[in-house]
Formats: sequence, structure tokens, C-alpha cells
Amino acid sequence: MNFDTSLVLVTGANGWLGYSLVKALVAGLPDCEALRYPQPDLTIRCFVLPRSDEKPLKALSKHIEVVSGDLRNPEDCERFCQGAEGAILFHTAGIIHPQKTDEFYQINVMGTENILAAAHRALVKRAVVMSSNSPCGCNPHSDHLFDESSPYNPYMGYGRSKMQMELAIKTFFDAGKIETVIIRAPWFYGPYQPPRQTLFFEMIRSGKCPIVGDGNNLRSMAYTDNLCQGMILAGITPAAKGETYWIADERPYTMNEVVDTVENLLETEFHQICRHTRLNLPSFVSEIALLVDGSLQAIGVYQQKIHVLSEMNKTIACSIVKARRELSYQPMIDLDEGMRRSLRWIFNNKNTTAS
Repeated sequence: MNFDTSLVLVTGANGWLGYSLVKALVAGLPDCEALRYPQPDLTIRCFVLPRSDEKPLKALSKHIEVVSGDLRNPEDCERFCQGAEGAILFHTAGIIHPQKTDEFYQINVMGTENILAAAHRALVKRAVVMSSNSPCGCNPHSDHLFDESSPYNPYMGYGRSKMQMELAIKTFFDAGKIETVIIRAPWFYGPYQPPRQTLFFEMIRSGKCPIVGDGNNLRSMAYTDNLCQGMILAGITPAAKGETYWIADERPYTMNEVVDTVENLLETEFHQICRHTRLNLPSFVSEIALLVDGSLQAIGVYQQKIHVLSEMNKTIACSIVKARRELSYQPMIDLDEGMRRSLRWIFNNKNTTAS
């Protein structure tokens, strides 16, 4: 990989995706020929929350700098971007499952505006910003794939906050303040996962994973190294400025395929006893959860389990044609191999999870 700078900035660097990105920048991506070898002189400045454990990041390389701060504090953002003229910023920080819905807007929208404003004043060259499938919501029918021309139809508070974030990013770009690239990621998976993803695997093993409806609804997913590949290519490809890209695995998977793949790997490669049952629920359960979720969020309350249940019968799938064409993106890891690596990490690091 070759950046036109010796400095890269990464927000959310000790989170699930952020840590994976920092590791990819330090060590390269062995499954991707174009990014197999890292840039040897690259300094990576990492933005983490106060009182975060900095040791895992610093252990990756002597070229790691760690700055603690909060996106909601403009002064912290200024300090992080100080002296970063010509650098590339990867903005992975955000909040998906808050306690209160106000946090969606404080962190995903205002926090992004703060970091972009600071990057602009520091003359940072480009910002690659992690968004989500959620601004586009759910596919209108089962064989539909989102692409970059799909209209906004945000799903609940998180989706609205990411939509507002994307609109703010475009304002910065249109004003000529900074080059920007928006990356839309679906459900992602991979090593360094937080407890909520480990719980998903445990539910599959114990036969308690919910399948809502017939389980044939499609979900695009992104293995973390595939996602890192897309982000890095967005950072180094000159023509990507001002663009938006969907980054995901080669194809979407059905919910049944996701659960079956994990169950098969647990048994055949990790010698776990699985119950081979599912918590089968009728499709209307997700629709009831959607109504409850909407009512709670309307009064500022967020309940993670209800929100996730509301999505379980939905098709949320995207096309990666544009990223293939313009970034030369090639997702090398599929569901089977990605879940194998995820499970291997869990069994090797039972007491270690990212935030």
C-alpha cells in the first residue's frame, strides 16, 4: 500500500473495526495482493476515548501514536489533528447501540462534524468516513440490492443519524474544505469482536438463535479485512474523492446460511456440541418489535435486543459493483472462512473483546 503521506489518522482505533484497520495499516492485508505489504514509514495516530487501554495499540508498532479525547469536544478533535497537513483520516468512531437516542446525534453527527472541521483547519487531505446500510433502511423487495444511487430511507434513530452524518460530509466536500469518501458497511464480522457478537455465536451453539420468518431473507455482510481493504483503497485512490461506496462480501447470505455456517464450523472444527435447534418465530414478531422500538426511540430510549429483533426478518443487501469498478475492490474472504477466523479468535482469546 502506498499513501501520499507518512501520517494516517484513525478515530475509534481501539474499537472492533478501528483496531482491525490499524493492524492492517501496520502489517498489510495478506489476502489482498495490492495491499499485502504495509508502507514502512507510515505513522498511525490513533484517537481513543479517555481512560481507554492503549497497550494493545502500542504493541502493534513503534510507529503508533495514541491521543485520547472525545469527538463531542472540538478541542480534543483539534488536538488530534494538529500538525496533520496532507494526512489521510479514517473516521471509524461512532455509536451503534447507545443508552439514549440523543447519543446517535451527539456522536455520529456532531462528532463527525467536529472531526471534519478540525481536519479541515489542519489541512488534512482526505477523510474516509465509515457509514452504514442504515441510511437506506431495508430493501423494498427480496431480490433488490442497494447501490450508490439508492435513495435515503433511514431505519430508526441510528439510520437517521448516519443519514445526517452523510449529508454533513457532503457539505464539507462541496465547500472544498476536504476530500471525503463515504463507506457504507453492512453487518460486519471478524476477530476482536465485542461481547454482543460472541453472544450471537453462543445462541447458535445452544439452539436459541432466533430465526424470524422463513430465514431466507438476505443480509449483506462484510468480513473486517474485506472492509479494511475497501477503506484503504478509498484512502489511496485519487478518483474516489467525493464518492460513496458500498463495501461488503462478494454476495449476500440468507439468515439460514449465516446460522448454519457458524453451527457447522463450531461442530466440525471447534469440537463444540450444538443443539441443532432454532428459536423459530413468525415474521410478525419483528414487526411488533419495530413498533415497540419506534415508540421507545420516540421518547429517547434505546433497547438493543428489541432493535435487533426488529431487523431479523428484513432483507438488507447491497451491490459492490461500483467499488469493484472504481477502487479495484476484491473481497477475498467469504462467510465460511471469515466465520472460521472469527471463531478461532474467540477460542484463542476468551477473555479479550474490543469495544
